[in-house]
Amino acid sequence: MLKSIWGKFFLALFIVSIFTLSSTLLVRYLILKDFRNYVEGQTEDKIYLLIANLEENFDKNNGWREETLVNDLIFALMIGVEVKVRDSNENLIIDTEKALSMLNPKHREKIYSLSNFIPSLEAKDFISYPLFSSGKEIGTLEIHILYPERELVFISRSNRFIIFSALITGLLAILLSIVFSRELTKNIKSLEKTLSKVSKGQLSEAKILSQDEIGNLASSFNEMIKTLKNQEIIRKKLVTNVAHEIRTPITAIKGELMAVIDGLLPNSKEQLLSIYEEVERLENILEGLEEYARVQSNALFLNRQKILLKPILERIINTYEAMFMEKEVRLSLSCPEDASIYADPEKLKQIIVNLLSNALKATDSGGEVKISVHYELQKICICVSDTGCGIDPQSVPFIFERFYRKDKGSLGIGLAIVKELADAHSAEITVNTELGKGTSFTVCFPEKLPS
Repeated sequence: MLKSIWGKFFLALFIVSIFTLSSTLLVRYLILKDFRNYVEGQTEDKIYLLIANLEENFDKNNGWREETLVNDLIFALMIGVEVKVRDSNENLIIDTEKALSMLNPKHREKIYSLSNFIPSLEAKDFISYPLFSSGKEIGTLEIHILYPERELVFISRSNRFIIFSALITGLLAILLSIVFSRELTKNIKSLEKTLSKVSKGQLSEAKILSQDEIGNLASSFNEMIKTLKNQEIIRKKLVTNVAHEIRTPITAIKGELMAVIDGLLPNSKEQLLSIYEEVERLENILEGLEEYARVQSNALFLNRQKILLKPILERIINTYEAMFMEKEVRLSLSCPEDASIYADPEKLKQIIVNLLSNALKATDSGGEVKISVHYELQKICICVSDTGCGIDPQSVPFIFERFYRKDKGSLGIGLAIVKELADAHSAEITVNTELGKGTSFTVCFPEKLPS
C-alpha cells in the first residue's frame, strides 16, 4: 500500500495526526507539572506559616500543651496537610487524628466531610521539619501532604478530556486522512487509467474531475491527445497522399517503358521526354519531403541580422513577378522605407516565397496578391493577402500541420515549413480567410531580438 500515492498521502496525514496528538499530550504534561508546582508552592508557604504558629504557641505557653495545638492542626488539615508534633525527645504530643477526636462531635463530623481525612499509617509518608525557640530546638513537625480533592478532580477531568479528545481527534484524523488521500489521488488514478489506454494505442481523453493543478494536467493531457489524434489523421493522409503521388509517376513511367519494350510505342525523343517529365515529377515529390526535413533540422540555426524589409521584398517580387503576369494576377507591395527586422535573410525569403506560391495557386486570372508591412504592438508584421478562393473554415485549424492538403496536387508542406521557420524566429503567424473572397497570412516578428 505504501508504494501507491494514496498510501503515501495517507501515511503523511496520519503522521501529522500522530504528531498533533503527541504535542497535545506534551502540553497536558507541562500544564499538570506547572499546576502541581503551583499547588505545592502554596502548600509549602502554608506549612511555614503553620511552623511559625506552632513556635509562637510554644513561646506563649512556655511549653507544649496539646489543647492549645488543636486549632493549628485543624487549620493544617484544611489546607491539605496531616500533622504530627513531637517534643525534643521525639515523644508524640499530638497528631491530626487526636486533634479531631478532641473536637465536639458536630464540629468533628463537619471537618471529616470537608476533608475526607484518612490517617496515614506509613512513616515514610511524613516529612520532618525542626521547630525552634530562642535558637534552641524544641521539637519536630512531621508533615504528610494530602492531595486535595479539587486537585484530584482537576487531574481526573483533564485526563478524561485528553483521552476523549485523543480518541475523537485520532478517529477524525484517520477518517479525514482516508477521505483526503482518496480525493487527492482520484484524479491521478483517472489519469493513470487513461495513460494505460494510450499506451495500448487507445487515444482516449482523461476526465477532468477538478480545477486544481491535477485538473490542469488532465486538461493539458487532453490537448495532447487531440493533437495526437490530428497527427494520426494527418499521418494516415500522408501515407495515402505520398503513396498516391509517388504511384502516379511510377505507373506512368512503368507503362510507357513497357509499351516501348513491347513495341507499342516508338523509342523516340518525345517518348523519352514524357518519361523524363514523370521522373521530374517524382523527384519534386521527394525534394519536397527532403525540404521539410531539412527545415525542421535547421530551423533553430538562424543567421540573424538586421534586414531592411523593402529591398528584400522588392527583390522577391522582381524574381517571381513573371509567374504572376503569366497568370494575369497583379502583385503589389506596400512597405515603409525604414521598416526592418532581425531575421535570417534566406529563411525570411523562404517564408515569403511559400506564402506567395500558395496565394498564386488560390487566385484566378484578374485577381490580386499584395504584400504589406505594418507595425503592431512592438512587432513588425508582414502580410501576404490574395483575392482568391479562400479556405474552408473546417480546414483552417489544420493548414499548418505537416502534409495536410486542402487541394489535390500538393503534399501540404508549404505552410508547415512557414510555421516552422516563423516559430524559429519567435514570430506569430495568423490567417484570416473567407470562402470566395480571399485569404491573408500575417507573420509578426518581434521588433527586437528576443532575450
